[in-house]
Amino acid sequence: MIGLLQRVTKAHVEVSGETVAAVGRGLMVLVGVERGDGEAQADRLLERLLGYRVFEDDTGRMNRSLVDVGGDLLLVPQFTLPADTRKGMRPSFTPAAAPQVGKQLFDHLARGARGKVAHVQCGRFGAHMRVHLVNDGPVTFWLQVRPAEARDGCAS
Repeated sequence: MIGLLQRVTKAHVEVSGETVAAVGRGLMVLVGVERGDGEAQADRLLERLLGYRVFEDDTGRMNRSLVDVGGDLLLVPQFTLPADTRKGMRPSFTPAAAPQVGKQLFDHLARGARGKVAHVQCGRFGAHMRVHLVNDGPVTFWLQVRPAEARDGCAS
């Protein structure tokens, strides 16, 4: 499972011109579900998203997590994130999970987040979305939890 997180001052998602999700200071995370992912990967990714230290402390170092700063969380499903781009001029979506599995695991991730973060918003799975954000820094990180890593507790 992949999370491309961006530290934001604000972000929102529109579907057909309507704002369906909006957050203030916090993280906007594009979420990709890969074949072989399960709830263990979603749980480990959530643990990393909430604990990853990307916010500055009093000395200006990135030493505080989303939970530490009480930030907002915007989760946006993105089917294209797991694409294989190693060859040619067109991405292959073979590494992506089937849509029904992707939706199930995205929803699992969102439910888990809502139990731990005060303000969680989500994009709409399967919809054509317009994502607007102000990246603070810019600060962007790619987090990936592979099936073996979640089982073994050895996630990077």
